[in-house]
Amino acid sequence: MQNRIKELRQKLGLTQEQLARVTEVRRETVVFLEQGKYNPSLLLAHRVAEELGTTIEKLFQFDE
Repeated sequence: MQNRIKELRQKLGLTQEQLARVTEVRRETVVFLEQGKYNPSLLLAHRVAEELGTTIEKLFQFDE
């Protein structure tokens, strides 16, 4: 699964630590999300998308 977390986070001027804090996860979780090494729960995906001002569908691209 690919995502646009890093791109959108940087556009908003947020650090990984700041995004982690507002989405109630550890910074390492944000790192793994950005690298595509962690598939988030629906709740976390929603929180991240909301904080980045987008939708889950626009944030994550699912590989077939």
